[in-house]
Amino acid sequence: MLELLVVMVIIGLLASFVAPKFFSQVGKSEIKTARAQMDAFGKALDTYRLDVGRYPSTALGLKALVDRPESEPKWSGPYLQKSIPTDPWGQAYVYQSPGAQGRDYDIQSMGKDGQPGGDGENADLHSWENVR
Repeated sequence: MLELLVVMVIIGLLASFVAPKFFSQVGKSEIKTARAQMDAFGKALDTYRLDVGRYPSTALGLKALVDRPESEPKWSGPYLQKSIPTDPWGQAYVYQSPGAQGRDYDIQSMGKDGQPGGDGENADLHSWENVR
């Protein structure tokens, strides 16, 4: 019985060292996934602009990449193969066109906490920071 207790304590200690490293990798992979999705949106938006002549308005949003807006006769989509995904934390991406500071558009994820600002996994991710 004592041997079993010692083994359980050893397993618990090993898990306490491994678990934090594992979960930090999960957080990093979610951030990389969000950046990859925003990059795919950017490429689809550029193709949309080539066909239509402008980026979709904020009101049309990213949905214009999948469903033909009634006001766009030159639309040749869908520009994404699947529907618009949520970010890795289950929140909708925020799209704005025209974007801030002279950018054609902005796409952002509010991070894990779903609130503006934050650090680490809770930090906002922006399409204009996605160029790395």
